[in-house]
Amino acid sequence: MPKEPRRAALRLLEGVLTEGKLLSEMHPGLAPMAPEDRARTQRLTSDTLRFLPRLDQLLSQHMERLPDLEVLNILRLAALELVQGTAAHGVVNEAVEACSKLPRHGHLKGLVNAVLRRVSEGGEAAWNALPVPEMPEWLREPLIEGWGEEAIEGMEAAHAAGAPLDITPRDPAQAAALAEQLGGTLLPTGSIRLTEQGKISALPGFDEGAWWVQDATAALPARLLAAQPGERVLDLCAAPGGKTMQLAAAGADVTAVDVSEKRLETVSENLGRTGLAASIIASDALAFTAEPFDAILLDAPCSATGTIRRHPDLPYAKDGSDFAGLFELQEKMIDHALSLLKPGGRLVYCTCSLLPDEGEVQIEEAQVRNPQLTVDPVPEDLPGLEPEWLAEEGGLRLRPDFWADRGGMDGFYMAVLRKPA
Repeated sequence: MPKEPRRAALRLLEGVLTEGKLLSEMHPGLAPMAPEDRARTQRLTSDTLRFLPRLDQLLSQHMERLPDLEVLNILRLAALELVQGTAAHGVVNEAVEACSKLPRHGHLKGLVNAVLRRVSEGGEAAWNALPVPEMPEWLREPLIEGWGEEAIEGMEAAHAAGAPLDITPRDPAQAAALAEQLGGTLLPTGSIRLTEQGKISALPGFDEGAWWVQDATAALPARLLAAQPGERVLDLCAAPGGKTMQLAAAGADVTAVDVSEKRLETVSENLGRTGLAASIIASDALAFTAEPFDAILLDAPCSATGTIRRHPDLPYAKDGSDFAGLFELQEKMIDHALSLLKPGGRLVYCTCSLLPDEGEVQIEEAQVRNPQLTVDPVPEDLPGLEPEWLAEEGGLRLRPDFWADRGGMDGFYMAVLRKPA
């Protein structure tokens, strides 16, 4: 991985757009970089992917047709910096130099220079006149079928806006005081939203374990489960551990299971920092066995399409070809989790997906396979509950276009399944 941010960003773009890699898979390669260069590389890459269709529209205003991907990525990255206000001289010169080094496309350096000069002359006005970027068709079409055009346009606006930083307080009673201390906003659901992030580990309360990073919607499944002190609770697919800490903070006897030993190291570190306790077990969820639990939280592997506002690489690294396999895996995991549950026990099933097939449909089909299984109603006193969140099939359907005036939310589906006594 190159150590200079622009060159490293180009390498990351290549990984996503030509090799189908996720940014999270490649970020370890940035470790040797200075922290500020690493942060800049990540921001350049994420913003380029977030605005990819918009950047291509901007470049198309100055070219008859877009060039091959190697040159196009150079143009995209440079155009992004120009519309974000970076001085044109350095941006254009580096882009021209990068193009000149391409074995098959070095002769296009003059074109790169001319196009970027025109982009810089257009300034913010030309950029702001362009529409909100749309999701790729492979994802947009099934989502429109599920939620309608207007809702999808709202989601796309949320994706373009990006995601603020949400945190979960270890002690809910201290949420208001912690929000004031951090200069954040206390959300109706009990999470705290920060607009000025800075270095996370330098924020007040981090070293003391007073809070952890967790999107506001990702904090809701554990609240829906409502673990009680002393209950034996299983957190299945537990990493990175936000839900594990919520359950432990509620006083439950928590067992956290995940297939990734490396990701479980993060869970262990966070538990240590917050002074909370849980039994940590590295195991394939489908192979895990134990004495029956009072309650189980299953955050099943999914398409993660609900997290695009913070992971803009997802629509470009994926193409939907793995969906069928994920749906089948989710079915198996629900049935296995039910086998680990005591009679009368409850299972919260959740996915950070916008696809009904990974949420509402899974609940309906689980009841077909298990006719005595019921869906608990969502408690009316659940903090922050809004009527539009309630799904017809039971549970909560959360979307990025909700809370638009507060900065949006991740897409999620969650429901409480009750095993017959």
